[in-house]
Amino acid sequence: MTKLIFRLKKVFLITFTLGLSAFSFITANAQQVISLQKAIDLAMANNLSIKQSQLTTAIATEDYKQSKYNQLPSLSVNPQGSYNFGRSPNLTTYSYTSQSFLYINGQASLSLTLFQGGQLRNQILQNKIALDVDQTNTAKVKNDLLLNVVTDYLTILSDQDLVIAAKQQIDLAKITLDRAQKNFDQGNATRADLAQAQAQLSTAELNLTTAQNQVDIAIIVLKQYMEMDPTTEIMVEKPDISKLTDVKTIYDASEVIKTSISVNPDVHLAELQQQGYAQAIKTAKGAYYPTVSLFGGLGSNYSSISQNVTGVATVEQQIGTVQGTNTPVVGQFTSPIYASKYPFFSQFNNNFNQSIGISVQIPIFNHFSARTGVRKAKLNYEYAQVTTQLAKNTLSKTIIQALADLQAAVKNYQSARRTYESSKEALNVTKQRYDAGFVNTLDYNTAVTNYNKAQNDMINAQYSMIFRSKVIDYYLGNKIEL
Repeated sequence: MTKLIFRLKKVFLITFTLGLSAFSFITANAQQVISLQKAIDLAMANNLSIKQSQLTTAIATEDYKQSKYNQLPSLSVNPQGSYNFGRSPNLTTYSYTSQSFLYINGQASLSLTLFQGGQLRNQILQNKIALDVDQTNTAKVKNDLLLNVVTDYLTILSDQDLVIAAKQQIDLAKITLDRAQKNFDQGNATRADLAQAQAQLSTAELNLTTAQNQVDIAIIVLKQYMEMDPTTEIMVEKPDISKLTDVKTIYDASEVIKTSISVNPDVHLAELQQQGYAQAIKTAKGAYYPTVSLFGGLGSNYSSISQNVTGVATVEQQIGTVQGTNTPVVGQFTSPIYASKYPFFSQFNNNFNQSIGISVQIPIFNHFSARTGVRKAKLNYEYAQVTTQLAKNTLSKTIIQALADLQAAVKNYQSARRTYESSKEALNVTKQRYDAGFVNTLDYNTAVTNYNKAQNDMINAQYSMIFRSKVIDYYLGNKIEL
């Protein structure tokens, strides 16, 4: 019985182990590996902010098309039918009747604007610029998103390196604690030495928790940029950092500013908006001029009580008598001869009429609305001029600051690296002396703390330098790669 239970336990353990391995294999396969380029591509394809901007551009495209369509003639057809009863006008004879009748009327009109102060053409140009503005705004949204993705990607890489460093620090703290515990058991260390080693391990574990939490948060942000399901497991591909530390650090500030102004979407957007407001002034001035239109019309009607005159007949009718003799006086009159029926299409064809003409609408006084429109357009243009110059000034200031930040980041990284190498060497020497009994626990823990801090500072400085260099590439319009 005991052997049977042992075998069952063994079978269960093997089955559980195989199941766990299979689950781990499936999970590992389901985990997506995301490179920087893939993260950028997914963000560009799925991000909702970009889709919003693209829809705005689509609306501007329709506005631009409509402004061109406005040059075409307008055609309308207005059929109308009514049943009339009581005393109502007979519109075919222009007289009143008390008969009930059916009346059908059809009109078609055509209108073409020949001149409107250049407003039609200027509106086309204005809407074309507005379309360019929206397209440039889409490019701006993409550029901003690109920088955000790169920033967050580098943050993930930096935090992951901090996680690795924190795990190494935990391993080192465990070795220190084990040695402190043995020394304490042998009476070669105090309770304070043991407590300090325990605190060192707790601090290292806290650093690991903090670093891992920062990685998780940064990955969630990256998923949001890519509009990815938050529950999707992803793994960020780590590039060869050693190749990234060899970055260009010397730039001519004036050349960077000049190049950036020519490619930066913020400046280009402001310049296009300025052009749009300049065109709006011309459009507004068109309200001062008359509007000349060509129009034409077709029409016909049908009435159920209308009669078709097919001819005339001469009839004699007494119109009076001769006084004294009472001899009747007869006069001859013409009387219309009506057809027995007046078919719908015959009546519609006989009543068919046409018209053509030119209309001129001359603005004389319109409550100063035209003048106000022109003045507002000019003020908007002046505002756009200031906005464009402000965008250029802001960009120049930002680039100068970015170049200074890059130089500082390079120096900071060089200093942090030297500090790390020195702390690492100091820790190795201190460990050897500690193992030999020439250094106390306090000095050894201090060396460990200095090493941990130097390692974290070097990692942060390294990625800060990489990020600052990529910022310059961003302003120069270069492709950002890791």
